[in-house]
Amino acid sequence: MKTEKFHIVHDERMLVGESAVWHAVESALYWVDIDGKSVHRLHPSSGKYSRWNTDTEPSAIAVDQDNNLVLATRAGFVYLNTTTGDIDDIVAAPYDTSIVRFNDGRTDPAGRFWVGTMYEPRDQQKAEMYVLDKGELRLAWAGGMTNSNGLSFSPDGKTMYHSDTTSHRVDAYDYDVKTGTPSNRRNLVTFSDDKKAADYGGRPDGAAVDSEGNYWSAMFEGGRIVKLSPTGELLQEIELPVRCPTSVAFGGPDLRTLFVTSASKGRSNDELAKYPHSGKVLAFTVDVPGVEQAEYRG
Repeated sequence: MKTEKFHIVHDERMLVGESAVWHAVESALYWVDIDGKSVHRLHPSSGKYSRWNTDTEPSAIAVDQDNNLVLATRAGFVYLNTTTGDIDDIVAAPYDTSIVRFNDGRTDPAGRFWVGTMYEPRDQQKAEMYVLDKGELRLAWAGGMTNSNGLSFSPDGKTMYHSDTTSHRVDAYDYDVKTGTPSNRRNLVTFSDDKKAADYGGRPDGAAVDSEGNYWSAMFEGGRIVKLSPTGELLQEIELPVRCPTSVAFGGPDLRTLFVTSASKGRSNDELAKYPHSGKVLAFTVDVPGVEQAEYRG
């Protein structure tokens, strides 16, 4: 397992940092703290930092064509004007918000915002996948997962990646960008779910794809990031100074900085003492640049 030279991008401890997104126009990193009910922005070059509080848990971010944000929250999709701080509703959540919330999401190359849900009782595979397309929300598929995560698209837009964290699996789909339709689901990799095993490596959380089409997944409770080829071959493991990484994003002027969010909520005092950077945002340099996330086209 390789150890990189990390630096702390943001030293404040998040409860559940998530959904790191690089905003190329602003040269800024955005992310959310789900349980902290907040959205964060940092300009790494200047250190300028901004924060917006939300009424309910935000979980996924998309930048829109006006350089503002579309957020998936427990209560539904909202628009955040990053200049005024105003938050306006787009569409309400189509589920029982007492047991379900939106989770990880990603825009496809055509600007549709794909966001899956988390079924919080976690005793059945009742999570769903939705697509926000020009202000209209549609159900893409229901069931077959418990905690939707790891959404990413290949550089040519022809492959969609998705993980179910609870099942420890990552799947790939053929993807038709024109119609926004995934098909031909196939298992890319399934990680061991034996948490008592000495070599337990965590479960797949947020992810991003680099310009060569490789899939980088944050392994929650595994203290590592894995780099997988488009066929699921393990190309690299990178050890982290946090046990619970949650999402990754390529950014910086050349998209060769990998930003990593992490979680501290529910972790033991012993773990937090061993991993004092838990909940913080980290970064390190990679050899292969990433792919810029498409704008949401509302």
